[in-house]
Amino acid sequence: MPEGRKVRIRVRTVNCTYVGDFLVPPMRNRVSDAINEESRLFISLTDVTINEKEKSDFVAINKNQIESIAQL
Repeated sequence: MPEGRKVRIRVRTVNCTYVGDFLVPPMRNRVSDAINEESRLFISLTDVTINEKEKSDFVAINKNQIESIAQL
């Protein structure tokens, strides 16, 4: 299992709202630190609910499509 800390977040894009688990790597303290890494083009979520109705085990979201992120 990957090391780090799992955090539940809500990601809003123009078309969808995703709620899922985001893995914050051990060398990062905050969700924003991990998401703002320049080398990261996508953020990965697991155990995802899409628009409060669909379920998915995994979703990769292009950072350029994100409008907002909130930690739950």
